[in-house]
Amino acid sequence: MAEQEQKTARQDSAAQQTAGAERTRQRQALELQRERILSERTSSTHRREALSHALAGIEEKLAELGWTIHL
Repeated sequence: MAEQEQKTARQDSAAQQTAGAERTRQRQALELQRERILSERTSSTHRREALSHALAGIEEKLAELGWTIHL
């Protein structure tokens, strides 16, 4: 039975590593999106509003992942 427990522990560890790697990828993708939005310059009021809403959505997703930056 100990062999089965070790196998289960290894599988759990691998699953945790995979989940952690996925969260890291998601966070990096969101950070890139945030940087792109923050770097955009526009004189259009509607475009600025759309960018602001997009940025708020990105910040919300980052908060869900447990990673935020306070500007």
